[in-house]
Amino acid sequence: MSVSNRIGSWVEAFEQSSRATRVVVLVAAHLTIFAAAYLGAFAFRFDFRVPEPLYGVMVEGLVLVLAIKVVVFASFRLFRGWWRYVSLYDVISLAQALAVASLVFLGLHYFVVRPEVFPRSIYLLDFTLSLVLLAGARGSLRLVREALSASYKTGARRNLLIVGAGDLGDLLVREISRGGRLKYRPVAFLDDDQTRQGLSIHGIPVYAPVAKLEEVVEAHNVEEIIIALGPDHTELVRDVVERANRCDIQPKILPAVQTVLDGDISLRKVREVSITDLLRREPVDLDTESMGRFIEDQVVMVTGAGGSIGSELCRQILRFSPRQLVMVDSAETPLFRIHRELAADHRRKMVPRIGDVADEERMASIFERQSPDVVIHAAAYKHVPLMESNPAEAVKNNVQGTRSVADLSAEHGVETFVLVSTDKAVNPTSVMGATKRVTELYIQELGQHCESTRFCAVRFGNVLGSNGSVVPIFREQIRAGGPVTVTHPEMTRYFMTIPEAVQLVLQAAAFDTDDDLFILDMGSPVKIADLARDMIRLSGMTEEQIPIVFTGVRPGEKLYEELTLDREAVDTTSHAKIFVGRRGGTKPSEFEAHFDALVSAANQGDDSRVRQLLGRIVPGYGPGSEGGSVVDFGAARAARGS
Repeated sequence: MSVSNRIGSWVEAFEQSSRATRVVVLVAAHLTIFAAAYLGAFAFRFDFRVPEPLYGVMVEGLVLVLAIKVVVFASFRLFRGWWRYVSLYDVISLAQALAVASLVFLGLHYFVVRPEVFPRSIYLLDFTLSLVLLAGARGSLRLVREALSASYKTGARRNLLIVGAGDLGDLLVREISRGGRLKYRPVAFLDDDQTRQGLSIHGIPVYAPVAKLEEVVEAHNVEEIIIALGPDHTELVRDVVERANRCDIQPKILPAVQTVLDGDISLRKVREVSITDLLRREPVDLDTESMGRFIEDQVVMVTGAGGSIGSELCRQILRFSPRQLVMVDSAETPLFRIHRELAADHRRKMVPRIGDVADEERMASIFERQSPDVVIHAAAYKHVPLMESNPAEAVKNNVQGTRSVADLSAEHGVETFVLVSTDKAVNPTSVMGATKRVTELYIQELGQHCESTRFCAVRFGNVLGSNGSVVPIFREQIRAGGPVTVTHPEMTRYFMTIPEAVQLVLQAAAFDTDDDLFILDMGSPVKIADLARDMIRLSGMTEEQIPIVFTGVRPGEKLYEELTLDREAVDTTSHAKIFVGRRGGTKPSEFEAHFDALVSAANQGDDSRVRQLLGRIVPGYGPGSEGGSVVDFGAARAARGS
């Protein structure tokens, strides 16, 4: 066995030894360094010729200084992991502990022991030498450990190019350096910031701009690429993916920046680039205190808990310590899955309940037994073409189901009822959109007559990756070899990630206000065809290999979705991405006259009558109605600022 391997084995054996053994070894090492620093202080003070009369004083002081430093270091918890990591913060901690120890030593020695002769410069020299020796020992041992890890641990390392020479890139290299079984060997950084070109980070050269990617890959024999960029570099991420694919490399990406800021960066978090990364928006800034007050120690009911939005609501609600989470869904398997996923940590807080929201008796039973304080109604039929051919069922689930849950919320004194709505409720051309608009109007009307319960709706567009959405459909089509089907070249939609949408729903619900319609800022609309092209690119294929076929607009679909009505204006809120819609709506008398008839027609399965009544309740509803205007969120913010 070589010397490096033998030392590496000792290092690994020490790491795997018991905590008591490690503490004993570390204390002994510290005592040795403390003694060397103290004796070295005398040696430097007297040019390595300490006068004999000072020998006794020196030994007495040594015993005292060792005892003081061991106690202080133990109280500062500096005998833990002292050589695995070292940074500026570790040096600062060492300096603080040594300063306290020196002051205690000075006080006890000068006022209690009172030696006849003791050079005062020893106190300062001892502090300085102790800091230098300890910091040097820690840094040296870390370097030795990392070098040994690289030389003797098993597993081949692949040449790695890191795109992004900022803080994330720096953190990534540190994580790779301290890793026990290294998979990567960083050979170069690539960054669009020309001021960084020619620099070296941890001994790794930085090149610029990203347009040199192919050249750097060839020059350094790069085998892996990891993107370490912030959330506002979507176009750059797209460019890197295209260039990497031309080099036959599938790039990976670090997690979202908020994960890194939480200190949760790890090579295990590195993953393949997803379509979400190419549509990245700025991280949502949340008022978690208000969300915590809204949910903590409350009984929260989520309908549609097994769906894409409902399941994410359950995950995030549990972060804020509700007294109980009531999960309601008519679909057995999705409810079972989300309950099983969360049961390990929250089993006692969760109550899964099978039930159809349109079944008033079943819903009444759940309300009676669980007594919810907050109800978030996410249950709905959402697939536009399917609801076009089943309008009566759409009304029974979306409209009758909302009425059932909302009425029971008012009857049982629920504090807050939140309706999860959609941008398809704006100037709807589809049955699904019209039914969601009816539910918005219903809870608005109910809220005007119910003082005990606050009713509000939160409206947003499409969410990436939800069940049955374009992303999983495109993924399946690409996996099958194509073609990828898009309805129209100009078809656009607003997109948001599921976690972001749910965070904003909870944030809006937590507002202490009487407003009843909240509209989420969905950013800029995205062409579905561009989304398809990005996904083909991410798969490492080209449009020649996976063609895009345009199939024509389906019944009930619009080319462009909207978030507000013509007669709606928006007001800003305390959150930059949440707006309040001021609505005119239909007159109560008109609404009440047709609502019961609509539900009755749905229960009778009269599709023709359902369409007719939807048109009477929702002005402008009908296939092909593209009226309305898209809200200008930027203008709304500017108005608030003025």
